[in-house]
Amino acid sequence: MSRALLLRLGVPVLAAGLWQAVTLAHRSVYFPPPVRIVRHARALWFSGPVRHAFLTRAAVDDILPSLGRLCAGFLLAAVAGIALGMAVGRSERAYALCDPVLQFARAVPPPALVPVFVVVFDFGTPMQLASITFSAVWPVLVNTAEGARATDPLRLDTAAVLRLTAPERLWFLLLPSALPRIFAGLRLSLSLCLILMVFSELLPGTANGIGFTLTDAQSRSDLLTVWAVLLLLGALGHLLNTGLLAVEGRLLGGGRNGERGV
Repeated sequence: MSRALLLRLGVPVLAAGLWQAVTLAHRSVYFPPPVRIVRHARALWFSGPVRHAFLTRAAVDDILPSLGRLCAGFLLAAVAGIALGMAVGRSERAYALCDPVLQFARAVPPPALVPVFVVVFDFGTPMQLASITFSAVWPVLVNTAEGARATDPLRLDTAAVLRLTAPERLWFLLLPSALPRIFAGLRLSLSLCLILMVFSELLPGTANGIGFTLTDAQSRSDLLTVWAVLLLLGALGHLLNTGLLAVEGRLLGGGRNGERGV
C-alpha cells in the first residue's frame, strides 16, 4: 500500500477517532459518537436480506427514489448541456449573443429557482426533476462551449482541408478537444444535483426520499437519524464523484489535469 493511500485513509480515520473521543467525553445528545451513527445507519438502511442486496424497506422507499431523481436530472442536464454547449461554442456570433444570458443564468442561486418550478409544475416529481435539471445544466453548458471554442485552429484548418463533414468534425475534433472542460462541468453539475435533490425533497408534497427522511427526523427530534442522513449524503457524494472521476480518467488518461473548468 502506497504512502499516499495510507495518508488519504489515515486522515479520515484520525478525524473519526478524534470525533469519537470528544463525543464520548462530553456525552451530548446533540452530537452522538460516529460509531453509534454508523450502527444506526446500518440498522436503518443496510441490514436487509441478502436477496435484496442488504437493503431494508426504508432504503428501498427513501434512498432509491432519491437516486432515481438525481440520476435522471443529471443525465438530462448532461445531455442538454453538452448539446447546447457545442452549438454555442462552435459559432463566435452565437457565443457572443448567448454569453450574457449564460453568465446571468449560472449566477442565479439554484434554490432560488425552486419556487418558480413549484408554481409551474406544482409539488411532485416533475417539479423536482425540472429544478434539478435546470439548475445543473449551466456548468456543463458553459464549460462545453468554452471547450469547443478552445479547439486548436490548426486542427480546424486541417479538418477543412480534409473536407471533414460537420458530424465528423464534431465527433473526431470538437468533442475530444472539449472533453476535459466537459468533465469539469459535469463534476460541478453532479454536486448541484445532490444539493437540489435534497432541497426539493424538503418541500411539502414529498412522501419519500432522503430529504423527506431528513425533515421527518428533524420534526420528531430524532437527531441520530439526522446525523445518519448527513453521513449517507456525504458517502453518496463521495462515491458518485469517485465514479465520475474514474470515467474521466478512463476517457482522458493523463490529459485530465491539462484543463481547468470555469
